[in-house]
Amino acid sequence: MRILGTVLLSQAMEPRLFDLDFQLLADTLLTIIAVFVLFLALSYFLFNPARKFLSKRQEKIAGELENAKTKEEEAVRLKEEYEAKLADVEKEADRILSEARKKARANEARILDEAKQEASRIVARAGVEAELEKKKAADEVKREMIDIAAAMAARIAGASMSEEKQDALLEETLQAIGEGTWLS
Repeated sequence: MRILGTVLLSQAMEPRLFDLDFQLLADTLLTIIAVFVLFLALSYFLFNPARKFLSKRQEKIAGELENAKTKEEEAVRLKEEYEAKLADVEKEADRILSEARKKARANEARILDEAKQEASRIVARAGVEAELEKKKAADEVKREMIDIAAAMAARIAGASMSEEKQDALLEETLQAIGEGTWLS
């Protein structure tokens, strides 16, 4: 110890560069230890809860990002599905309209055919009726001619007349009936 004392004493006598002594070194060492202990204590009481809070926050944000990504993918899938359904609906509407047009054309053709058939039946019926009317008129003319001939015969038979009188009577009867009846 004596040597140690002499070394210390000799060192104490020598001028020091930074004025370092054992006390200063011991204080520095204690300060370093105190700072380290303080760091450990702060780390345990402050930094760990802050780290836990930050890690929870990071996990929450990561979960929200994952959730948002999942929802975005689902939205894209639903959009594609709805676009496909919309295209199918448009195709179906076109098909229905096309069928309706075909049915309308067929209906139009059927109605036109029925109208043409009805018109031809009406024309045929009118022709038959006209023919019947013509025959009826001809029959009436024949009856009138018979009646006139009978009247003339009765007049001629009732009066024995000369041929001149008969011609005059015929002319008179024809004028009474009218020349239009004989011309038609």
